[in-house]
Amino acid sequence: MYRTKFFDHVILLFGVFIMVAPVVVAFMTSTHEAADIHRNGLSLTWGGHFVETYETVLTRKGGFTGKITGLNMMMNSMILGLGFALGKIVLSMLAAYAIVYFRFRLATFFFWIIFTTLLLPLEVRILPSYEVMNTLKLTNTYTGLIVPLLASATGTFYFRQFFKSVPDELLEAARIDGAGPFKFFIDVLVPLSRTMMAAIFIIMFVYGWNQYLWPTLMTTDEGFFTLVRGIKQILLVWVGSNIPDYNEAFALAILAMLPPVLIVLIFQRWFIKGLTESDK
Repeated sequence: MYRTKFFDHVILLFGVFIMVAPVVVAFMTSTHEAADIHRNGLSLTWGGHFVETYETVLTRKGGFTGKITGLNMMMNSMILGLGFALGKIVLSMLAAYAIVYFRFRLATFFFWIIFTTLLLPLEVRILPSYEVMNTLKLTNTYTGLIVPLLASATGTFYFRQFFKSVPDELLEAARIDGAGPFKFFIDVLVPLSRTMMAAIFIIMFVYGWNQYLWPTLMTTDEGFFTLVRGIKQILLVWVGSNIPDYNEAFALAILAMLPPVLIVLIFQRWFIKGLTESDK
């Protein structure tokens, strides 16, 4: 028994090492100067330029226009992540509510049509979506960045499963009390769905925060660049004898990981509870 537990812990610790080691290497490397990184490669030692590097990436204005800072890009990433998460939750809840409680003909068929869109990656529909946004003059806007990708088959599936687990007695009690469909949704289903909302929020926030392809296509104005795109921009400045600011790129990568990690740490209990409750 103890031998089994020992090997279980060894496997878990090995998994932790595999996940954490690249982050540690990136953080340590970010404390070195760009020239040292270019000459010596990645490093596991402290470089002594932590404050200087992180202050530079957060506050120094740069880019082709000389107006964008790391804080600006972090704010854009935050807007994108929150917009994706909140928008997908609202649309998914409304879609699942209609499918489960309105019980119109072909509701199951339409649900599976929605669900099969999971088989279509973003790349399949990205050009038509861009054409629509460009026609509506919504490029280089937060609306154009967020709205086209709000529909979520994943969120609709999880909320549908959760709503189907809600006892019918609650619906009958609400009807007896004179509650209409909207009041039942707001006063009963939304409070009951808090753990599920937290679980979907984490998934969709991380999805929106890490978006690269769609923001790259939709934005040419540096004022709308996200952190993920900012890292790529730093690595594209190889001009003449100049070398990319590798330390700043690694610093931005570390900063880009912090908000999703904090979100997961804060909502992890609700995340696990929300996913397990959907199966009851």
